[in-house]
Amino acid sequence: MTLLQIIVLAIIQGVTEFLPISSSAHLILPSALFGWPDQGLAFDVAVHVGTLGAVLWYFRNDLRSLMVAWSRHCVKGEASAESRLAWLIVLATIPAGLAGLLFDDFIEAHLRSVLVIALATIVFGLVLGLADWLSPKQLLMTSLGWRQALVIGVAQALALIPGTSRSGITMTAALALGFDRVTSARFSFLLSIPIIVLSGGYKSVELLAMAEVPWVQIGAATLLSGVTAYACIHIFLAWVNRVGMMPFVWYRLALGLVLLAMIGLGMV
Repeated sequence: MTLLQIIVLAIIQGVTEFLPISSSAHLILPSALFGWPDQGLAFDVAVHVGTLGAVLWYFRNDLRSLMVAWSRHCVKGEASAESRLAWLIVLATIPAGLAGLLFDDFIEAHLRSVLVIALATIVFGLVLGLADWLSPKQLLMTSLGWRQALVIGVAQALALIPGTSRSGITMTAALALGFDRVTSARFSFLLSIPIIVLSGGYKSVELLAMAEVPWVQIGAATLLSGVTAYACIHIFLAWVNRVGMMPFVWYRLALGLVLLAMIGLGMV
C-alpha cells in the first residue's frame, strides 16, 4: 500500500467506525473507483488498535469508574450503578460474540457481496431513521436494564452483516427502546470496546504468524485512525441532539444508491 492509500483508508476507517454509516460500505469505494488493493491484515490490525485507543482514551474516566466498581462487586459484593452498567456491557457483548463464532464462515462465504452491503446500508439506514423519528427519547443510562441491554446486544450481532454498521444498529435498538440520543450513542461506544478487543485480538494472532510485518504502515494507520475516531466520537456526542440521526439516514440512502448504481454499471 502506498502512503496515500494508507492515509485515505485509515481516515475512512476512523470516521466510519463510530458514526452510524457503515465502514464496509465505504471501504468498497476506493477499491472500485481507483483499483486499490485490499488493505490486508496488517492494516486491519492497525486501525483496530487505533480506534480502540481512541474510545479508551475518550471514555477513560468512565472506564476507570466502571472497572473499579466491577472489581469491588466481584471481590466484595458491593453493588453500584457503575458495576451494574459494567455487567450490562458484558451481557450485551455475548450475542455478537456467539454469532461471530457460529456464523462467521457463512457470512464470509455468502454475504460479502457489494449488493448485500448496498441493501443493508439502505435498509438499516431507514430503520435508524424510523427509530429516531418514533422514539420518545426520554430514558437515560440509569434506566438501562438487563432486558434492554440484551436487546441491544442481539441487535449488535446483526452488524456481522456487512453494511449494517455496528454503531448504527446499536443506536437504532437503543432509540427504539426509548433512550435519548446521547445515552444511545454513549452505550454504543462503550459496547464497542469488548467487540474491538475481541476482533483485534483475533486478527493480531494471525498477524504474528506473518513472516514480515510492515511496521511503518501499522504505525501510520494506527495513528491516523485513532485521531480521526477520537474526533468523530467527540463531535458526534456534542452535536447528536442538535442534528439528530436524519443526516446520517439520508447519507446512508445516498451511499446505498451509489453502490447499486455502481453494480448496474459493472464498476464493482
